[in-house]
Amino acid sequence: MSFNILIGGYVQIGDLDSAYKLFDEMGERNLASWNAMITGFTQFEFNERALRLFTRMYRLGYLPDAFTLGSVLRGCAGLKDLNKGKEVHGCVLKLGLEGHLVVASSLAHMYMRSGSLREGEILIMSMPDQTVAAWNTLIAGRAQNGCFEGALELYNLMKIAGFRPDKITFVSVISSCSELATIGQGQQIHSEVVKTGAISVVAVVSSLISMYSKCGCLDEAKKIFEERGEADIVLWSAMISAYGLHGRGKNAVELFHRMEQEGLTPNHVTFLSLLYACSHSGMKDEGLKFFDLMVEKYDVEPQLVHYTCVVDLLGRAGRLQEAEDLIRSMPVKPDGVIWKTLLSACKIHKNADMARSIAEEVLRVDPQDSASYVLLANVQASAKRWKYVSEVRKSMKDRGVKKEPGISWLELKNHVHHFIMGDKSHPQSEEVDVYLKELIAELKLEGYVPDTGSVLHDMELEEQEYNLVHHSEKLAIAFALMNTPEGFPIRIMKNLRICGDCHTAIKYVSKMKNREIIVRDSSRFHHFKDGCCSCGDYW
Repeated sequence: MSFNILIGGYVQIGDLDSAYKLFDEMGERNLASWNAMITGFTQFEFNERALRLFTRMYRLGYLPDAFTLGSVLRGCAGLKDLNKGKEVHGCVLKLGLEGHLVVASSLAHMYMRSGSLREGEILIMSMPDQTVAAWNTLIAGRAQNGCFEGALELYNLMKIAGFRPDKITFVSVISSCSELATIGQGQQIHSEVVKTGAISVVAVVSSLISMYSKCGCLDEAKKIFEERGEADIVLWSAMISAYGLHGRGKNAVELFHRMEQEGLTPNHVTFLSLLYACSHSGMKDEGLKFFDLMVEKYDVEPQLVHYTCVVDLLGRAGRLQEAEDLIRSMPVKPDGVIWKTLLSACKIHKNADMARSIAEEVLRVDPQDSASYVLLANVQASAKRWKYVSEVRKSMKDRGVKKEPGISWLELKNHVHHFIMGDKSHPQSEEVDVYLKELIAELKLEGYVPDTGSVLHDMELEEQEYNLVHHSEKLAIAFALMNTPEGFPIRIMKNLRICGDCHTAIKYVSKMKNREIIVRDSSRFHHFKDGCCSCGDYW
């Protein structure tokens, strides 16, 4: 018992090494000893160690209880290891614990976190008693699997069924509003957060800051941050991240210095947000200084994501070779994302030769990554190397890789409207086509010239222009202009990065129609007003 109490104490303060040393020295262990150590590992996301310890425990003849299985299933969920999770599920069935509330919820969470949404939902639905925790598992499962509209639908059903949402519910549904950029629904949920008193919870406030930021309402995000109840590093990091998303690097740096003055110690998330803000604002020198500061002053060990931001900083500044050297010399193994970041920089600086060698590195790590093929083809198309473009397209076809379609959407009167090039399913698609054709003609009179370099294919000029005109963000903006009053801000979201031609066209639209147009692409926000963009054409 004394050993178990000491182990629990060490786990509570996060000293897992001391906890495990004590555990290893125990002459006699009981189930509580194993549970304390397994829970400690999963609590701090040392999930592989937790699973190894569980296997060892099982082989030594200790039968797990509901507490053990709940922790182990959370470990499987953290690893997204469906096969291991199914093995544990078999153990649950053997012990007859499938009806236990905690075990059933943990099983459902494991399946949904591992991508098997349907299996998880079936488990929850088969539970004899529905609880707030069960609804939370369902809602979080849908949100984690990208079914954001489904998560919000379940939230409404939960309330109709008479259950009161808690802080865990709010984090999931607010995050769903963030991804969908449904500001109307987000504001309604914000009101419910205030009514239930959850506005004092750090995780909920952080989610609200992120939601307003991702919906293009930076001032609202700032207002919530300034009204926060406590000085928590999570909230400061969330606000720094919000500034970075909107290309407000100077504001992010000012906030960081203010945070230091208030005595808060930044963590790896804070520095990631700060580096991201610098890279998206062209603040190369500041970003490199913060990277050094992170290591030298705050003793924060750089992770792969931090190196990726530095590669982005160097790449955007045109220091491509230096960026490549950093990737090859860093102490962590590079992934496809960091190579793709450099490939994107090659596109910005039209370095077709380097792009080919970097693309090989990306595709060696992830041969099915469609974005890398598209980036490489774009670079070669800009250089008019149509032979190489054809080779890239053939390689995609041979490997069965399909380009992810560009999708743009906007919220209007609490309804989300989606637009895809070539898709005629929207009820106003014909009117949008006609209006868009007239709009482009007006833009050309104002000086707009279609940038056919944004089109991959070696095709006739007329066909290239047709493709450009029908990019999803142009369709969405045309729809918004048709269905909103004059002077009303337009907020568009896109799943891919905005192309150069659309960026230019939207600047013309903002000036000609006297509209503020806010576009969130896969990388950042663009605020278009009076013919200018907040990114300064740097994205």
